[in-house]
Amino acid sequence: MPPPEASAAAATDASISETRDIADRTSSAPVNRTEHIAPAGPSHQGLRWWMRTSADFLRSPEGHSALLGFFGAMMITFGGFGAGSVRKRDPLLEGLHLSWLRFGHGYALSTMVIWVGVLLMITAWVRLGRTTIGFGNRPDAGVTLNELRAIVGIWIFPLLFAAPMFSRDAYSYLAQGALLRDGFDPYQVGPVANPGVLLDNVSPVWTTTTAPYGPVFLLLGRAITAITGDNVVAGTIALRLVMLPGLALMMWAVPYLTKHLGGKPTVALWLAVLNPLVLIHLIGGVHNEMLMVGLMCAGIALVLERHHVAGVVVVAIGVAIKATAGIALPFLVWIWMLHEKERRALERAANSPGATQPLEGEPDAAKPSEEMPHPALMFAKIAGLGLSVFAVVFAVASLAAGVGIGWLTALSGSKKIINWLSLPTIMAHATTWITPWRLDSVLGVTRTICAAALVAVLVWTWWRFRHSEREAVLGILIAFVAIVILSPAALPWYYSWPLALAAGFALSTTTLMVLVGLCTWLMLVFQPDGSIGLYNFWHVAAATFVAVVAALSLRKVDPLRLRATTSADSSAPPRL
Repeated sequence: MPPPEASAAAATDASISETRDIADRTSSAPVNRTEHIAPAGPSHQGLRWWMRTSADFLRSPEGHSALLGFFGAMMITFGGFGAGSVRKRDPLLEGLHLSWLRFGHGYALSTMVIWVGVLLMITAWVRLGRTTIGFGNRPDAGVTLNELRAIVGIWIFPLLFAAPMFSRDAYSYLAQGALLRDGFDPYQVGPVANPGVLLDNVSPVWTTTTAPYGPVFLLLGRAITAITGDNVVAGTIALRLVMLPGLALMMWAVPYLTKHLGGKPTVALWLAVLNPLVLIHLIGGVHNEMLMVGLMCAGIALVLERHHVAGVVVVAIGVAIKATAGIALPFLVWIWMLHEKERRALERAANSPGATQPLEGEPDAAKPSEEMPHPALMFAKIAGLGLSVFAVVFAVASLAAGVGIGWLTALSGSKKIINWLSLPTIMAHATTWITPWRLDSVLGVTRTICAAALVAVLVWTWWRFRHSEREAVLGILIAFVAIVILSPAALPWYYSWPLALAAGFALSTTTLMVLVGLCTWLMLVFQPDGSIGLYNFWHVAAATFVAVVAALSLRKVDPLRLRATTSADSSAPPRL
């Protein structure tokens, strides 16, 4: 008779064997017996975990959206070789016997491929938005920040190798960098002063225009052209790689701003970064807004976290890329003053336990209080410190580039752009419809009126939004919207400035639908080669239709009821 221990062990073995048999019968996948014989090492387990996680992700709704957007980006890239903002002469396509893509039926086919790719990316973005907001059709509907960041990488990878899309600005960037490389001052002469391959591809309207960008961006252009020479393809790819730090800063800062502004991090990242208007125009179109907006958002986030000097330095670098970022600086002074008031109030409360609670009532950075009896002096001190930091950053960058501040006068070069996206142009066109005056004579008047209105709006906004951190950031947002609307010229990618800040606030579904429609419309009203589609009625009508459908699709899966119609048709008896 076996001992009790042996009987218990036998029973246990039988139980384990029975359990394994049941698992083998009920599992849909075969059991890997080798795992019990030779456990895999940490590297194999990590690889297996990564592959399993990736497979689960790709089977999810957000994974489907990621793949759909990736295929759309691939189509944009391949179609762009024929119908994008291509070089005037492309030896690469000629060597591959693909020059036919740029002419006749080949060009029409390339254009169709691009637009299908754009629509696929918009569809993927809206579908991903439904999941992100929580309109999914499964109990665990939702998407994480890391998944969204991964999707950003998936979508932009094909675009890194595309021809410049929807704009020829990349060629101007390279030509201005080559000017500095070859000993010219880009603030004194335009690209026409330096003939060569790079000049050949610059849009004719900008060949004589001096650089309107800051010294840091000129230094980047000089470094790129020093490495790539006059190779347009390598230079374009290098420009995109230089923009990636701005994208990384946006992916960090935009969700982080929601901590102070009340929004949802995943919705903010989806709206401001995964937006096709941002990715296709700023990465595909190679615009320095990517760097400028990323630095500006990061600087604002640092100031909100009370790293005031560091935040001003980062924003100053953004201004040294493009001047528009400087709009944020006066508002950051209010935030700095509010923080100083809070710090002093807390110190007073700590030193006097019986004192009243600090900062009672509505905070006001400009209002005298026990903590700050002379706010004007504090404003002068903080503004002076911020201005000093800003001046140092600019001085160092200008000395490194060997240029002065001539870029400020070059900002007026945007007046050469005339389109329906700016209010002065709309007012001028409307005036010509009801009066005998010509557009040229009216446009100067409407631009002057809107410039005066812009100054008034900026001053009022700065003074009005001074009571809290959230108000100050809202003031920056409103200021950017005013600049885009009232400036002499506006382009679709300019809307990435206010969009990055708006995403940080708690937005209703209706507001998100409006923004989706607006971003979709702006994405579609330009042609892939950079020309303006706003003067073609059918182009604008098609863009408006798609924008409305995209907006409605954020809430409804099938706003046009196409599936219902198809089902009804299939269930109806055949007609004889």
